[in-house]
Amino acid sequence: MAIINDHFLKLQAGYLFPEINRRVNAFIQAHPEAAPRLIRCGIGDVTEPLPQAAIEAMHEAVDDLATHERFHGYGPEQGYFWLREAIAKKAYQVHGIHVEVDEIFVSDGAKCDTGNILDIFGRGNRIAVPDPVYPVYVDTNVMAGNTGEAREDGSYEGLVYLPCTPENNFVPDLPQEHVDLIYLCFPNNPTGAVASRMELLKWVEYARANHAIILYDSAYEAFIQDPDVPRSIFEIPGARDCAIEFRSFSKQGGFTGVRCGYVVIPKELNGHDADGNKVPISRLWSRRTSTKFNGASYIVQRGAAALFTLEGMAQTDVLISHYLGNAALLLNACRQAGMRVWGGENAPYVWAACPDGLDSWGLFDKMLTEANVVITPGSGFGSKGEGFFRISAFNSRENVEEVCRRIHALFAQ
Repeated sequence: MAIINDHFLKLQAGYLFPEINRRVNAFIQAHPEAAPRLIRCGIGDVTEPLPQAAIEAMHEAVDDLATHERFHGYGPEQGYFWLREAIAKKAYQVHGIHVEVDEIFVSDGAKCDTGNILDIFGRGNRIAVPDPVYPVYVDTNVMAGNTGEAREDGSYEGLVYLPCTPENNFVPDLPQEHVDLIYLCFPNNPTGAVASRMELLKWVEYARANHAIILYDSAYEAFIQDPDVPRSIFEIPGARDCAIEFRSFSKQGGFTGVRCGYVVIPKELNGHDADGNKVPISRLWSRRTSTKFNGASYIVQRGAAALFTLEGMAQTDVLISHYLGNAALLLNACRQAGMRVWGGENAPYVWAACPDGLDSWGLFDKMLTEANVVITPGSGFGSKGEGFFRISAFNSRENVEEVCRRIHALFAQ
């Protein structure tokens, strides 16, 4: 008899985005005439073509594989040196941030990394997650057996939830109890909130005082335009002693379908074994990576490296500007419709309070059936997300302008 991992049975009925797709498909089946005008602003998937520099680099990489002289088979599991060096220099060192090449681990995406990182941490850690939160942080801890059962509101026993509300501008306050692992995400998914230098400094000081580790998801850092907002946790003094940073090319370079990201683990960062001895986290992650991963593909890594060329950086700037322009339009449309709104300025997401006393799924249904626009219900991100919704700026300008018109028609008085 094959015994399953019972912790999977504690998961809620469906991961948020497949559930959204299920509801959308059911609506289209019932109303096929609405399919041509449906606009999806739910999932954070990009829509614009890849930067030309990346396309050309990947074409050249394919040609490399067609010759004996330039053929590449298995590469280094941690990533090719030339990509890791480009990341270290162009994403960190040029900004005065201390990150070394051998502290960077290239992967096939930040979503995988934020889940896989749990492999190297043992049972019994007190784990803190924001609420609302990117669902992957919670669900992977459920799968790993780090939680109890689900409560009626969808939260899980055993996790420490950090409420993010309008009162704290969706930046969580420090926990009132000891925790060991802390998930932070800025710019935030789903709320679009950013954290100030002083707010991050408080978290670093807490982590160092409590021998905790911050799991810092910085997948949307390329959208930060305010020079006073940190783009990396490693801008904060002391963070190298207590933080891991996750980054992605998915939104920076439109690589959602290409798949490439990376993790930064400083040499100074230690965990502890059962006897209280210090153990370098980077050593464990490198061992885990070498065992379970054969590395991101050579072609993809060539494309990622091209994003750090002068041409690539200019082209990614155009991409980011496009999506931020969309976010500004959506933010303004929701405001004109009388909604309270957040995000949308240093992030590609607009977070809005549901109008007319609707709950999150009620608003989802109203937008879907009456405006034929797909948004994301806030309750899918946690109990504190109830009463809010997220709308994504990842779309064409034409679609976003049409969504703005539909929001105005649906809600403006």
